Amino acid sequence: MDPCFSFTRKQEENEDIDSMPSNKKGLLERLAEGVVIGDGGMIWAMELKGYAEAGKYTPEAAVEHPEAVLQMHREFVHNGAEVLQTCTFWSSKLEEETVEGVSVNDAACALALKAAKEASDPILVAGSVTKTDLYEQGESKEVVQAEFRRQLDFYVRNDFDFVIAEFFDHVLEAEWAVEVLKESGKPVLATVCIGPEGDADSFSPEQCALRLARAGADVVGVNCRFGPQTCLKTVAMMKRALKLAKLDHVYLAVQPYGYHTPDAPINGYSGMKEFPFAMDARVMTRIDAYNYAKEASKLGVRYIGGCCGFEGRHIRSMSEALQGKTGRIAPVTKRYGKWINTYADKDDERADAKHWLEMKPATGRPKSSAMSESVKYS
Repeated sequence: MDPCFSFTRKQEENEDIDSMPSNKKGLLERLAEGVVIGDGGMIWAMELKGYAEAGKYTPEAAVEHPEAVLQMHREFVHNGAEVLQTCTFWSSKLEEETVEGVSVNDAACALALKAAKEASDPILVAGSVTKTDLYEQGESKEVVQAEFRRQLDFYVRNDFDFVIAEFFDHVLEAEWAVEVLKESGKPVLATVCIGPEGDADSFSPEQCALRLARAGADVVGVNCRFGPQTCLKTVAMMKRALKLAKLDHVYLAVQPYGYHTPDAPINGYSGMKEFPFAMDARVMTRIDAYNYAKEASKLGVRYIGGCCGFEGRHIRSMSEALQGKTGRIAPVTKRYGKWINTYADKDDERADAKHWLEMKPATGRPKSSAMSESVKYS
C-alpha cells in the first residue's frame, strides 16, 4: 500500500469531515430544486483498470490501490458528478473485514471524503449497502439486518450526507435494508436491479416502488443489470404506481448499466454470454449518455446517475445535457465548453451538434451478431 495513503478513522474525521462545507445543500433540498447527477460505476472501473477481480467485484482496491480509487472519484467530480459513492460495493462478501490490517470500509470512506473536500463546489458523499448472501441462504431478518447495520456504522461514524440501498434482486431484502438505513436519520435512496419483468420473486416494478416507498425510502428506482432504455422503461412503470398511490412526493432515481442490453434476459447482463469479458462492443457512447440524461429528466427522474460501465466522459455528457436543471457546471465544461459544440472547424459537418445527436455509430464488426444469446445454466 502506498504510504501516502495510511488511514485511521480519527485522522480522517479531523482532516476531512470537519473541513467540509457546513452550508452545502443536502440531497432532498437539491432534489426539490432540480436534478442531481450521481457518479459512475466504481468497482467496474477498478476491474477494467486491473485493480479488482471480475466476478468477485469486491473493493479491496480502497486499501491496496487507494490512489486509483481516489483518482476515479476526482474524475467523476471533474466531469460533473454532484455525488460520490464510496468504493464499498459488496464489501460484505469480503472474507476479512481488513486488508493489510486496514479496514476496507474505513479506507473507502476516507477516499470519498478526501475527493469531496478537494472539489471547488460542495459535493455530497453517500455510502451504500448492497444485497447479501445471507438473504438467499435463508437467514432471518434479524441476521440480515445485523449485516446492514455493520455496513451502515461506517457511514454514520463518518457523518455522510445520505445512504443508499442498491443492487437488490429481491425487493423484500431491499425493504429490510431501508428499515435499517432509516435508523441513521439520513435521507435514504433505494434501488432494485430489475427490468420491466420485476424482481426475482416476481414482484412487478410497480410493487417494488410502492414497497420501498412505504418502507421509508425518500428516493426509489433502479440501478445496474440493464442498459438505459430498459431502466427508463422500468422507472416509468414505478412512476405511474407512485402517482396512483399518491406517493409521488417520493423522488425517482435511475443508475443504469453503461452498456446496451435490450436483449438481456430477466437477470440482466449476468445472463448474457458476453458478460463480463466481451461487453466492450456494447459500451455506451457519450452521445448515448447525453440522450439518456435528457430522457430521464423528461420522464421526471430527479436523481440521474450511472452504474457499471459509466465513466467520466459519460458523466460529463449527462452534466452538459442537464445544464440549467442542476446546481453545478462541470469543471471540465467550464474549462473547455460543451464537447458537442467544440470538435471541428465550422465548415466541417461534425462541428454541428445535430450531427452527433443523429448519427448512428458503426461497430466495425461486419459479421457481429445483432443480439445476444442467454447463458444456459446447468
